[in-house]
Amino acid sequence: MRYSTEHKQQTREKLLASSGALAKRGGFAATGVAGLMKAIGLTGGAFYNHFPSKDDLFSEIVRRELANSPLARLVERGADRPRLRRLLEQYLSLAHLHNAEGGCPLPPLGVEIARAERPVREQAEHWLVELHQAWSETLDDPELAWALLSQCVGALVVGRMLASEPVQAQVLDASRKLVGRVFDEAR
Repeated sequence: MRYSTEHKQQTREKLLASSGALAKRGGFAATGVAGLMKAIGLTGGAFYNHFPSKDDLFSEIVRRELANSPLARLVERGADRPRLRRLLEQYLSLAHLHNAEGGCPLPPLGVEIARAERPVREQAEHWLVELHQAWSETLDDPELAWALLSQCVGALVVGRMLASEPVQAQVLDASRKLVGRVFDEAR
């Protein structure tokens, strides 16, 4: 049975959305093609109508997830210091910590990106450099921009490793306080 171009595009979009959520929830490498396709109600054989390989799907997931990241909003629209501070405080919340599927892709996918083929790593690097540049302009300090980015992503990684919510909250609270001090001192 032949499907229309529109139907194929819709299926591809469903596959990207579903696979991105699965990757952020449980890891991309841990899920096979059959599992990715089953999640959208199709067989594994249909996968290759949409992507030449699982690596190509991962590359597109990384591109899409980074572009839709909460942090990406600051690159697209620019930000002043108060807006950047508010965004980072929201980023360092229990709600974001517990929403790996809908949140920033760096904490759940960072290790897999690091293990991916060079084009995927270059794509992530390009996005991170753009983000860094935007934050550097806002903060007027390139080193501080890298430090804050690393602090925020790292806090979510550590928080998600922990079993108890009270300890998770301590990690996030400490990170928010550190971010607050950085912004207060930079006035």
